[in-house]
Amino acid sequence: MASLKIGHVDLDTSHPQSWIPIIRELGHEVVGVFDGGTIYPQGYAKEFAGNNNIPQVFDSLDEMANAVDVAIIHSCNWDLHIQRAEPFINAGKSVLIDKPMIGNLKDAQKLKEWTNQGARITGGSSIRFAYEVKNLLSIPIAERGEIHTIFAGCAVDEFNYGIHAYSLLSGIGGEGVESVQFIGSGVQRLIYVNWRDGKKGILSVGKQAGYLRFYATVVTDKKLFNIQVDSGKVYKALLEAVLPYLGKETDSPPVSLPNLIETELIAIAARMSWMKNGDRIFLEDLRLDDAGYDGLAFGEEYRIAKVKAR
Repeated sequence: MASLKIGHVDLDTSHPQSWIPIIRELGHEVVGVFDGGTIYPQGYAKEFAGNNNIPQVFDSLDEMANAVDVAIIHSCNWDLHIQRAEPFINAGKSVLIDKPMIGNLKDAQKLKEWTNQGARITGGSSIRFAYEVKNLLSIPIAERGEIHTIFAGCAVDEFNYGIHAYSLLSGIGGEGVESVQFIGSGVQRLIYVNWRDGKKGILSVGKQAGYLRFYATVVTDKKLFNIQVDSGKVYKALLEAVLPYLGKETDSPPVSLPNLIETELIAIAARMSWMKNGDRIFLEDLRLDDAGYDGLAFGEEYRIAKVKAR
């Protein structure tokens, strides 16, 4: 495919640093960065650009929108994602939104609205595009069997990092979740997920001592599969999958926007369920005024953790 001009928006996480060499390896150009200052002080973007051989630091998103083909939005405060994406959507540019894509139904609906109007938007957790998931789903159903139950999980937190586990579950089970229910907790929270076609899932997410790998056990009517995702390969898997679509080499997204967004809606429904002592929450019953996950609060927590780490 033709080389793309790519800009990174908000340098909050480790992802911009990690993705730049992969983007270049795939034949594309990182032409500039913009940082809104959620995590780092003024001047950090210039330092980052210098350290990574990036030619330009943009003072505004509108300026960047005129210079790129694709914007990658890395804001750790997911409540900023719509605001950050809008100048690029208005300019007819493609947008990749890092995980979590959204934290509430209103923002989810805005992304769907833009997509319905022809915008090219994708993103979410890189785990959704993991080679291990792709390999499992590539096995013919006659050999693999119909998926019956999925058990998946990871650690660190319930949403910013926990969304990886939700994405692993969604990637394996596909679209069509009907309801979500909190079923108990020990060290982590356990979430029961029910698909309209009868598939079942159980997620284990939340803080615990130590780190857990991204894992899943998949039960079919013929076999049992154990998956451990190689986290060192997931960024390349994501970028390989989405850049042809964002670069307009194909009109077919690797995963549809509604399918991607359903992952975050499952997580929002899970939160509602444990806030309501285990009520079963149907995705179709989510409302605009339902409390989702607070991106501003997480951004402040993330900033403090970064300061302490430095």
